[in-house]
Amino acid sequence: MPLVLLLIVGVAVGFLATRILKVNMDTPSTIALGVLGALIGTVVLRFLVLLGGIGAGFVGALLGALILIWAWKSFVR
Repeated sequence: MPLVLLLIVGVAVGFLATRILKVNMDTPSTIALGVLGALIGTVVLRFLVLLGGIGAGFVGALLGALILIWAWKSFVR
C-alpha cells in the first residue's frame, strides 16, 4: 500500500511541480520525476525528523536534569 500511495502522490506532485515551474514535459517524464522527487523528499524528511527527534530528546533530557537539580538544591538542601 505505501508504494501505491507513493505513486499517487508522485504523480500529483510531478503535475503540480511542472505547473508551478511552468515547464512543459511529457506525461511519463512528469510522472517519473514526480515519483522520484516524492521518494527523495520522503527519505530526506524522515532523516530530518529523526535528527529533530534526537535533538528534542537531548533538550528534554537536559531540561529534566535541570529541573531535578534545581528542585534538589531548593528543597533537599
